[in-house]
Formats: sequence, C-alpha cells, structure tokens
Amino acid sequence: MGRANASVVKSPTRPPSRIWRSARWIGPRLGTLAALVLVAGTGSLASHHVWGVDALTKKASWQRYDATEMAGMLRSSLDELGVLPADMDAVTERFLSAIESDDADPLDAYVLSIRDLVPVVDQLIVESSQSLVAAGSTIDPNAPAYAQLEALPKSLRMTVRTWLGRKLVRHRLYDEALPAIAEVDPNESIDPAATLFYRGASYHALLMKDEALTDLRRLLENESDCPVRYSRTAQMMVADIKPLKEDSLDEISRIMTDVSRRLDLGRTDEEVKDREQKIIDKLSKLIEKLEEQQQQQQQQQSGGGGGGGGNQNAQGAPMDDSRIAGASGNGDVDRKKIEELDGWGNLPPAERQQAIQQISRDLPTHYREAIEAYFRKLATENK
Repeated sequence: MGRANASVVKSPTRPPSRIWRSARWIGPRLGTLAALVLVAGTGSLASHHVWGVDALTKKASWQRYDATEMAGMLRSSLDELGVLPADMDAVTERFLSAIESDDADPLDAYVLSIRDLVPVVDQLIVESSQSLVAAGSTIDPNAPAYAQLEALPKSLRMTVRTWLGRKLVRHRLYDEALPAIAEVDPNESIDPAATLFYRGASYHALLMKDEALTDLRRLLENESDCPVRYSRTAQMMVADIKPLKEDSLDEISRIMTDVSRRLDLGRTDEEVKDREQKIIDKLSKLIEKLEEQQQQQQQQQSGGGGGGGGNQNAQGAPMDDSRIAGASGNGDVDRKKIEELDGWGNLPPAERQQAIQQISRDLPTHYREAIEAYFRKLATENK
C-alpha cells in the first residue's frame, strides 16, 4: 500500500515555458526535428532560416518563406511582445488558416491577424482605409504613432512597413512609399520579394536609377522563389531604366510623366513646381545645344568653299527652323509660378503647337506624345 502511494506521489512541476509551448504547438506541423530546433535555437527565425536548405548552398541574398516559416516569425514577434500563449495560438491559427485555406495574401493576412493585439497596427489599418497619405505620414519621426511603431519587434515592424509601402505604391504614392519601405531588411519581412519589388518600383518611378537597379537585380537573384508577375515586371523595369541618361530627352519625358501623375493626384505643391521648372531648364539646355550645333555646322558650310563636302556636313544638320520662334538662343528661362504661367502652358494654340513641333520634330512618337500631353495638361490646369 505504501509502495503504491509512493508511486503516485509526484514532485511539483514548473509550468512549461513559452518556448516549450511553442514547440508543442508547432511540433505536429513541422515534425520532431523542427520542434527540437525551435526549442534549442536562439535568435529570430528570420535571421537563422532554421527550416529548409543549408544556408551555405544558397547563392541569393534572400529566400521565400513558406507558410510555416511565416507563422513561426509571427509567433516569435508576438512572444517578444509578451502576448499570452493562448492568444498566440489563436492569432497564428488564424493567420495560417487565411493563407492556407482562404488563399489570402500573406501580408494582408499578417496585419489583419495581429490588429487586435497590436493597437498601433490597428490604427494604421484604419487610417489607410480613410487616407493613404495620412497613413504614410505615420512613418514621419514627428508623427505621434512613430515611436510606437518603431518599438515593435523587428520582424513585425519590417512586415508592417512592407505592407504599407506596397499599399502606397499600388496607388502611385511613391514619395510616401519610400519612407515606409526604404530601410526595410527584406529578410526580416515575411515577404522579402514584395519588399524588393515594391521598393524597386518606387525608385524606378522616381527615376532613382542606381537604387532601382540595386533592388530589382537583387530580386532577380532568386527568380525561382519570386512570383512570376514580379520577375517579369522587374526585368522590364531594369531594361527600361538601365539606359537612362541625365539631361536626355528620355529623362525629360519621364519627368513630364511624373509631373502628370502628381497633377492627377491633385498636387500643386513646391515639389511639382520644382519639377516643372526642371523640365523647362532641361528643354532649354537641349535647345541651346541644338542651336550651337546648327551654328557650328553653318560656319563650316560657309567656310568650306562649297563642293560636296558642304553637302555631306549638311545632311546631319538640324533644319534652319529648329529654333523656337522668338528665342534669343541663350537658353535662359525665367522661373514662373504655376498660377502665373504665361509661357509654355498658356501660349496661344497656334504658337504652342509650333513650339511643340520644334521641340519634338525628330523625336520618337512616344516622346512627342508625352511632350504634347504635358503641355496640354499645363494649359488645362491654368484655365
């Protein structure tokens, strides 16, 4: 009897640690080995890539996370925040169910899963549904919510920033998107490909050539893990921006497109005025260069003594009327306030058309169309 009683006496046990609870929860999903790694491992899951291929065999600087890895990163962040195990279980199950059963986007599923536990994320979701520009301003260090956002665990913070940056890019709010996503470490976000793609797209749209090429080429390091829509678009953006040269007609056309985008968004701020002035300055510089070339060729023709040589030189020369009517030839242009434009945008139709023809006569069709559309836009905005 005593032996029986002694056999049922149990020593006091300590409650299982959060790490052990995590291992018990995730063990059935990953198998015994992954559970043991989770218990024994230290540091963030995002940094160590404990599941999958040996890091030494990977050549790309980033890899795609599967659903289980993303759930592990989420749970690690919640644990760092001090969330109760039962709540972590519920949130992680909700996240996994959304992306595995409902085929939800991982970034959307992530922020929606944690909003009830992380007030600053809930606030960001609400603001983004009301005003994306206001939501983007949350990243401003002077914003009230900035300190709360920066205090979040790194992986959670990087993922939320990627989610917000993507949302802004999709609405062509590239200036607001960059502060949100510029400093994100792709490997700390649950979706590294999205981080690189949307940041690269922002740099591309804002003509930040070197930065765009860096991110887009890094994305293409790992095409096998990259969504096809990302890789194909990234390849086109690289091919598009790689030949871009400063002060070229290509650059001017792109700046015009950017100004049109800003005007479409209802912006007439100092940034728009600066870019409009940049367009005028660059066009004037090009016109001045053409005039100098024409003058040199005319001097060569007049001093060449006639003959066949003069005709050969004339073949590549601009037409005599390549100067804008009334231009003095020095390329100087006074800065105009947008509301007082009495030049490019408000020229009489006949004169405006003549000026456009002079500027764009030898350009490819899409450049001519961009220039014409830009000046039509200016004329419409200032009526």
